[in-house]
Amino acid sequence: MTKEYSKEELNGFPFMNNTLPLEKRVEDLLNRLTLNEKFKLLTGRHRWETSPIKRLGIRPFLMTDGPNGVAPHSSNGKQATYFPVGICRASTWNRSLCYEFGKAIAAEVREIGAHMILGPGVNIIRTPMCGRNFEYQTEDPYLNKELAVEFIKGVQSERIAACIKHYICNNQETNRYSYSAEVSKRALKEIYYPAFKAAIKEANVLSVMGAYNKINGIYACEHEELIKQEMINKWGFEGFVVSDWNATQFIKNPENALNALLTLEMPRAKIYKRKDLEETFLKEKFSIETLNENIRRLLRVMFYVGLFDKQENLPKGSRNTEVHQRLSRKMAEEGIILLKNENNLLPLNKAKLKKIAIIGPNADRKLAEGGGSSSVRPPYEITPYQGIKEKCGANIDVINTVSEADVVFLVMGLNHEPGNDCENADRISFELPSDQIDLINNTLEVNSNTIIILINGSPISMKGWIKKAPVIVEAWYPGLEGGRALADIIFGTVNPSGKLPITFPKELSDSPAHISQKSYPGTEDRKVFYEEDIFVGYRYFDTKNIDPLFPFGFGLSYTSFNYENIQLDKKYLSGNDVLTIKMDIINTGNREGADIIQLYIQDIESGLKRPVKELKEFSKVNLKPNQKKIISFKIDRNDLAFYNQDTNTWTIEDGNFNILLSKSSRDIWLKGDIEYEQK
Repeated sequence: MTKEYSKEELNGFPFMNNTLPLEKRVEDLLNRLTLNEKFKLLTGRHRWETSPIKRLGIRPFLMTDGPNGVAPHSSNGKQATYFPVGICRASTWNRSLCYEFGKAIAAEVREIGAHMILGPGVNIIRTPMCGRNFEYQTEDPYLNKELAVEFIKGVQSERIAACIKHYICNNQETNRYSYSAEVSKRALKEIYYPAFKAAIKEANVLSVMGAYNKINGIYACEHEELIKQEMINKWGFEGFVVSDWNATQFIKNPENALNALLTLEMPRAKIYKRKDLEETFLKEKFSIETLNENIRRLLRVMFYVGLFDKQENLPKGSRNTEVHQRLSRKMAEEGIILLKNENNLLPLNKAKLKKIAIIGPNADRKLAEGGGSSSVRPPYEITPYQGIKEKCGANIDVINTVSEADVVFLVMGLNHEPGNDCENADRISFELPSDQIDLINNTLEVNSNTIIILINGSPISMKGWIKKAPVIVEAWYPGLEGGRALADIIFGTVNPSGKLPITFPKELSDSPAHISQKSYPGTEDRKVFYEEDIFVGYRYFDTKNIDPLFPFGFGLSYTSFNYENIQLDKKYLSGNDVLTIKMDIINTGNREGADIIQLYIQDIESGLKRPVKELKEFSKVNLKPNQKKIISFKIDRNDLAFYNQDTNTWTIEDGNFNILLSKSSRDIWLKGDIEYEQK
């Protein structure tokens, strides 16, 4: 009979001694668990928590949804700060802001009593049609990993676990439970792995969520090559892998997932039912060592987040604070992008306005709730209508007759209903709804001073009206203070600095995932062929010489910046040499503002086909008028390499490379060249 322990007895065990090294505590507790207790820890008890082991004082480990705020459905309906969505956050290109966001959301997770946030979502934005693009960050692997690492570091600095998701190639919602991503090893290595790999190697992320889909015919949650061999053995992952909710429903053999090191099946047992595990164990289809390794990984995270520590020894939680609300506003200010500003119509001068109109389906629509796992229930949400009206004050009338308005604010876009920006369904159209297109054209016809504001989470077609629109602002889903941040940008209190983390195509057929039906949404047998291979986003547009509607990295400002005086500290590189690149940036306008300098590398001639250029560094810098700063970047041999799947190695060939300093993927200002030789 299993012994029950009193609280006093438990406190005397080594695993309760927080002065001991973490691994000693883990091993002590692991050795006290029975076989059935280990089986019990492999699955969820309720939708958001693991099973307790009362006799050993193991409390439930609680998880919450919320890439952009603690979700109501995983927090008993609690209110929480609504932060800008992932694609808006990525548009800031601001590493430190991502770190602060991580700390803030961790405090909210702690306050509701949970231990892990199910985020960040870092799936590459492969197609504009993916319903969850708004939750993700970018099409580019370097930008993706840089922002994800800082978010994770921020979360885990508060002793809350981050769970990076969804591993891997969950790039569409159509047939998400069953499609197989048919993808090359090179594309995995160069495009889809980097954010996950960096999260492990640079941020020591504590959890990874296995995706719903298959990769080359094998479900993600039982994919031993991708989990155990790649992520654990090669990258050194020490945390645990959790299934996406119900992602195991079509896996037939529990031993496949256990041997792959899927530690936790959520929300309840489907393949990890105790009876099935007992039978499988007796047939020696998995070993006690493998079972222990799975449990060890979960216990390690439980100790890290303080499940066995006194509450007073843990960081304090906080929720819906003014600090968090200010941070949400700051993120929106830096993430909103000015896409078009004909004749410098913006910023507006309030003193010259008497009447304005604020119309459109998203003008006064609250969008925090809905869309799936990213839903948030905030204490308030400032819509564009509210933010603009508040900014204008009592001296400017808000009217409904657009022909009589000095300026019309036309707030369009998508929402979180199925078929728009929503989990479990992809978008039904690349175009805006026909009634919105009619409204845009009719409004522009009667009032040329129309500012189009887009609330959406992925690229949309602007065909038929973009040339007539003088101003286009991409606001994404900007969080609970979004309306105020938007108004501050429109009226010049804030100078826009956001830049696109994705390419906006003119036509959907220009997008690399839409080469054929095979590449999206897939074949009748639910295989999705990644025919574009490594040529995702701007890599494809550059290689195929296709003009985008707006290029990756693009965004306007109310001031102007010049790039000058590129300096490379060496012309020739070999071995492990590090190249230092310096340049001057000058604010040549009359407003303070921030710019994002983007460094791309171009391989002049390669044995394998490579993109025309690839982002390898960036820096966001704020400058006062006429201020100049020297910006420095460092590049090493890894930044010059490509993956050769024939030799199964990262390869650097001798030859010439260009260093490109740009304002976007299509706006190159400075160029230097180097030569690399192995020696």
